[in-house]
This record gives sequence, structure tokens and C-alpha cells, in this order.
Amino acid sequence: MPDRIHILVISQYFYPEQFRVNDICTEWIKRGYQVTVITGIPNYPQGKFYNGYGYFQKRTERYNGIDIIRLPIIPRGNSAVMMALNYISFVISGFLWSKFTTLKADKVFVYEVSPMTQALPGVWYAKRRGISSVLYVMDLWPENIEYVGGIKNKKILGLVGNVVDYIYQNVDLILTSSHSFINAIKKRGIKCDIKFWPQYAEEWYKPIICKKTDVIADIPNDEVFNIIFAGNIGVAQGLDILPLTARILEEKGIRVRFNIIGDGRFKDTLLTLIKKERVEEYFNFISKRPATQIPDYISVCDAALLPLSPSEIFKMTLPAKLQTYFACGIPTLVSADGESQLVINEAKAGFAADAGDFIGLANIIEKICAVPKTELLLMGKNARKYYEDHYEKQTLLDQIDSMFLKVGYDHV
Repeated sequence: MPDRIHILVISQYFYPEQFRVNDICTEWIKRGYQVTVITGIPNYPQGKFYNGYGYFQKRTERYNGIDIIRLPIIPRGNSAVMMALNYISFVISGFLWSKFTTLKADKVFVYEVSPMTQALPGVWYAKRRGISSVLYVMDLWPENIEYVGGIKNKKILGLVGNVVDYIYQNVDLILTSSHSFINAIKKRGIKCDIKFWPQYAEEWYKPIICKKTDVIADIPNDEVFNIIFAGNIGVAQGLDILPLTARILEEKGIRVRFNIIGDGRFKDTLLTLIKKERVEEYFNFISKRPATQIPDYISVCDAALLPLSPSEIFKMTLPAKLQTYFACGIPTLVSADGESQLVINEAKAGFAADAGDFIGLANIIEKICAVPKTELLLMGKNARKYYEDHYEKQTLLDQIDSMFLKVGYDHV
């Protein structure tokens, strides 16, 4: 590989925001790349700028050898209007940056979680410099804003679809985090190379044997069956069915504890629903913890929960949470449709119910509570083995090194 290839990474979210792109860029530094990240001022998921960051604070930063340039954006706030302004402001700032920057990179890599529009500054920069670009698609647009965002206006969807097609048509390689995305993109008439490149879990996600006292204090070590969910508490996660699920379990005399670690815009609503169903004893809320501590919390639980709301787009999605749970070797309960169900069944690492089916979720919880400890351990081992066979970090990074070379440097 050529010396010190300079990768320009476009990602609206980056450190100190917790996204896997942080680790990908760190690994590229270790592998000898030079990495510059164009990102926004951190404000996810709270909707306001992090302490110490702003329009006149930490607009440039260095993290693990990575050069970070933060574009001025409007924080996402707590409304659809503010979210739209947040998306648009990144594109406008990115347009100006791409036109006037003197930065010289060899390749562009776009880490695309919503919004897809964040890819535009990368496309413009690559075209201006005459270099190749790679787009990593984890949120499918315009499907995402239609099915998740609830936007049905055909003119808006058509406009967004045109922007998405422009992005697809002006990159050299498209990577997707799920198999199902490939067909969806091809149906748009896109001719460039499209490959499946699943997400991996950082190396600290692994089975933990030693139990930490402070973790056990947060999650009681009693006879109750402990189920863990760790991550953003949003509408997309489909956690609204849990109070109804808990009500069914209570009626059946099945005692479990949903340990929910994290924060998000849906948390207050979820607390209200729990109170309405009078199932508070089934829930244990723990404030957001550093990602490096999550394996410790997983280690004191019996199963993990991977839920998604019912949606055509989520049928095609393979959430990174699955890799996280599998890497930690814990049996997993899937409350989601499509690709997530296929993986959990193929791995023999847990049970699955359809998205939004609170009765089905109650049934598989009842089922896993009746599983002998030896079988639970086997499910956990199956999860870890499936992770090592399909999502192992260094193997996937080797693959992308090879892809970089193939789409590589005929432009420069």
C-alpha cells in the first residue's frame, strides 16, 4: 500500500459523540493512514452542543492521531424543524468548505448514518480533487424519511430521491451494512460497485467473567431474569411495546427485569407508559454509561434485547447492536423483522418475535426464562462464534484495505 494515504472522512457525527466511525478512523491511523475527519459540532443525541464545544470553541481538534475539522451547524434540538435545519446547515457549511479548502486528501470515505445529505460535501470535494470516493450506507434514503420520519409528500420524497441518486451516481464504491440494502440501491438504477460490509464491534466488546461490584449494585444479583438493552432510547427502537409485554408477563407470573441503559427523546414517554400499565417493578433505568463499560453490564445479565419498530426500512436493517451483543457472547432476544431475525435464527443465539408484537415478545421471554442454564451458555457461545466468523474486526478492516486499493488511486 502506498505510503501515508490520506483519507478524508465525512461524518456529521464524530468523537466525542459515540459512533463506530471513531474506532474505524483510529484503526486506520494504526494501519498507517493519515486521517482527517470533517464533522459537525457535537450535539447528538441531546440536541444541544456539548460542554466546551461551540461556534468559537474546539472547531479543530486532534483525537487518537486523527485531525478533526468541525463545521458550523445548527444543533438538532428536539423538533422536526430543528432536525431539518441541523441537516441543511451541515450541507451548506460543507459546500463552502469543499469549495475553498486547501486540504489535499487521496480518498474520500463517507460514513452515512442519517442524514444521507451529509455525503454531499464529500462528493463535491472528490469531484473537485479528481479522487475516488467510498460511501458506507447504514441508513437507506429516501426510504428512511418516508417510513421512519413519516414524510409522505411525494414532492419532498422525489426531491430527496433525486439528491440520493446524485450521491449514488457520483461515488466509486458503495458499501452497505446489510445485504438487503444492495437490492434496494440497485433498483434505483445505480451501476457502480455495491458490496456488503457489515459493522463490527470494538475490541472491548467481549465476554466478561469477573463481575464488578458497582455494576452488580446497578443490576441486582437476585433470582430475577435480567434482560439488558443498552443504547439510544428513541422511537425507532420500538421500546413502546415493553410495558405491554411486562403486563402480560406479570399476568403469567413471570418475573423479569428490563435493564435499560442510556438516554433519548423517547425516555419520558416510555416512563409514562410504564406508569400507565403499573409495571414499574419490571424496569430498571440506568443513566448513560461509557461504551467501554457496557460489557460489564452485559456480563451480569441473562439475555440482551434488540428491538426495532415495525417498518419496511427496518426489515432491511442489521443494527450494530446485534454485533455488540454477539461479541459479548450473550443470548439475544430480537423484536424486529427481516434481516435481524434471519441472523439470530442462523446463529442459534436466541429467539425472535416480529417487530411491534408485544404478545410475541412476551412469549419468547417466557421461552428463554424456561431454558436451562447450560443451554443459555450454549446460546452465548453460539453468538460469540457467529461474531468471530462473520463480523471479526481485523478481517473486515483487511477487506476495506483491499477495496481501497481496487477503487484506489487511478484518480490521483
